[in-house]
Amino acid sequence: MPRKKRIWMPNAFYHIVCRGNRRDDLFMDKGDYKTFLYLLQTIHQKTPFELASYCLMSNHFHLQLRSKDQPISKVMSLINKRYADYYNTKYKLSGHVFERRYYDEIVEPGAGMIKVSRYIHLNPVKAKMVENPEQYPWSSYRYFLHTLGNEMLAMDEILAYFPGDGMEKRRKYKEFMEKQEETEEISV
Repeated sequence: MPRKKRIWMPNAFYHIVCRGNRRDDLFMDKGDYKTFLYLLQTIHQKTPFELASYCLMSNHFHLQLRSKDQPISKVMSLINKRYADYYNTKYKLSGHVFERRYYDEIVEPGAGMIKVSRYIHLNPVKAKMVENPEQYPWSSYRYFLHTLGNEMLAMDEILAYFPGDGMEKRRKYKEFMEKQEETEEISV
């Protein structure tokens, strides 16, 4: 039975999740996290995409990503293939690194964008790895709070939904994150 064809909408952001095979860890040490981020950076330079937020968990990762020039499937193929090659070489393994094809869902503009970003950034908190998202080093959240730059991140795609100037938008985003209730109404 053929697989369902992926739909690519160049102007849409997607929430992408990719899990380790058998739910095994994808990231065994800091070097693995750093390598994955490095691979994202190098792929971004050659095959541009916009990354609104991300979080690397031990056995899966979340990306809020848009690719205007290449189908998402091509970008994800590059990311997963390069990381799988690295992982299998480093750990002297062969075979699948990822459980199955990545999960993707189109993110609705507006409230959908900030809800997905919050969900991604709160993942380590929900997993009880940290008490607040600022403590987790492998997500994009810290970039939203400080004026640190990251050429890969399109933070304005999230911060644009909050009023004020740069620092005010960041403060409003932090307040929004601290509410932590997935069911609450969003008023921005």
